[in-house]
Amino acid sequence: MVLILFNLLQYAFSISAQQKRNLGLIGSSIFLIGLSGCSSLNSGSIEKRSAKLSTGIQKAYSVAPATANRISPMIIQNAEKHNIDPILLAATIRQESSYRSTVTSSAGAVGLTQVIPRYWQQYCPGDLFDENTNIHCGSYILSKYYSSAGSWSKALAYYNVGPTGYNSSWKMKHQGNKYASQVKQHEHALKKAL
Repeated sequence: MVLILFNLLQYAFSISAQQKRNLGLIGSSIFLIGLSGCSSLNSGSIEKRSAKLSTGIQKAYSVAPATANRISPMIIQNAEKHNIDPILLAATIRQESSYRSTVTSSAGAVGLTQVIPRYWQQYCPGDLFDENTNIHCGSYILSKYYSSAGSWSKALAYYNVGPTGYNSSWKMKHQGNKYASQVKQHEHALKKAL
């Protein structure tokens, strides 16, 4: 990685200003790809990935070890099942419930991922206060929204205000985008802790 960047920088002295800007973007991309590989939870046994995620959740979000240890394997398994980055799913749980599995919002949303039963019970049968059921349902919803939104930021906004709300009002769109930004901040904090 360092050798590649060094060679790119050497080459930068012999090219035009526009080529230098393009080279900077390429170098930044390579650097970010290298960094993302350092905190990846996509390889190794489920036990190792869960242990790593648990440690990160404890550090980044001040979650009790017993809670982080219990929930991390559920996050890894459900993220894998629904093609979601486990770090993003963990960050969503941090935003939604701060890892409190028995919390209910004023809107009636329940559990770790704050699912509203009246909207999702048909797709997510079972007790939504059960941690695994709730994480499964939340990851299903997030994955479904990603499929229709086409980006994770927009999917997160949909998760907060729903696609109809997001598309019908500037205020709701702003609220959804603010929520997505907050989740991304939690995601960044967790990546740093890993």
